[in-house]
Amino acid sequence: MLKNVGRPDAIIRIVIGLVLIAYAIPLGFPATGWNWVGWIGIVPIVTALIGVCPAYSLLGLSTRGRG
Repeated sequence: MLKNVGRPDAIIRIVIGLVLIAYAIPLGFPATGWNWVGWIGIVPIVTALIGVCPAYSLLGLSTRGRG
């Protein structure tokens, strides 16, 4: 697969992923019955680290420069 996640996009994905995981643990968030949803934060972190977003591939999008 071709990489399609640019650096600014990757940084945003990592920040969002960390906030979601903090919600799951819960660090600084109240314990609710829905904290498990925060584990979805693993997905944006993984896509940022590998540089490939399957949704972008399906839609033909890319935030990565030509370089």
